[in-house]
Amino acid sequence: MTVIYHDPAPRAARLALALDGGLVLPDGAISVYRPRAGEDFSLLDAARVRMVQGFRPDHDAFAQMGWQVGIVSAPAPVALICLPRAKAEGLALIAEAVAQGARLVLVDGQKTDGVEAVLKALRARVDVAEPISKAHGKLCWFAPGDADFSDWAARPATVTDPDLGAFRTLPGVFSADGADPGSALLARALPETLPERMGDLGAGWGYLSAACLARKGLGEMHLIEAEAQALELARVNIADARAQFHWADATTCALPVSLGGIVMNPPFHTGRSPQPALGLAFIANAARMLGTRGTLWMVANRHLPYADTLARHFARVDVLEETPAFRVWQASGPRKSAQSVTRARQGKDR
Repeated sequence: MTVIYHDPAPRAARLALALDGGLVLPDGAISVYRPRAGEDFSLLDAARVRMVQGFRPDHDAFAQMGWQVGIVSAPAPVALICLPRAKAEGLALIAEAVAQGARLVLVDGQKTDGVEAVLKALRARVDVAEPISKAHGKLCWFAPGDADFSDWAARPATVTDPDLGAFRTLPGVFSADGADPGSALLARALPETLPERMGDLGAGWGYLSAACLARKGLGEMHLIEAEAQALELARVNIADARAQFHWADATTCALPVSLGGIVMNPPFHTGRSPQPALGLAFIANAARMLGTRGTLWMVANRHLPYADTLARHFARVDVLEETPAFRVWQASGPRKSAQSVTRARQGKDR
């Protein structure tokens, strides 16, 4: 499992100051929304805590540590919101916690997570305790009382592609406002006929898979996505019997069969920190998942250092399209070193 471990100190330090300063948590369950792997929650009573995390690597990291973890929230009198990057998603998590009966809601985030903007929005409708400021972030808390937060709840949006039709999205998923320009460029560059068995690594809400399913030759489309919410959107967006959905880390997952082709627009950020290693791991696993004559079609920002990794894992690498921002790669003939790992893990090749 590829896990990006986050600095445990900032959130834990702010929580410690709050508890030492007299913050009392009501009895009952504590829901911790969107915690990240590596963060320290040892100050909380583990018997009361339920992590709410749908991102597979973080979900599994907490489960392996012995925490109770769920994809969806449950009623709890205490909620701790670990702010994500997207403000709309952060507000939606607060609304969700209140709807689940939280009598005390703690909101914690770095300044780069937009905690100041969320704090301002909270102060406009409830009394908020004086925030704890430390390590370039803030922790605040409030009692919702009768305050209405329903207008902050996550609401599906519909985006339309001129070639592929309408798609459902939600705040916080990648490219929630429409197809990512890089993905759109890759979709246009795909050949008219594709291999019979295809995969989409980091499928998101299903745009690239829909583009593949619109081509000829396709019999199976495997959507592999680590974010559970995005994968559920893909299930809604792709009502095609050829589609199979896998909640899995695209950098480490293995299928029981090898693939003839893969498409992907790999992420290169976690939070606001660039992580080019994520894309490199996507490439390595794509080579392992492909059959000996398989082909990878990938789009990436031009500045990312992927050329050497592609050449190391594939016999032939070509640039199909290039813009000032993006580069579309076609890589074929996974090298034997990658294929041997596939055979060991799958027990068969195609």
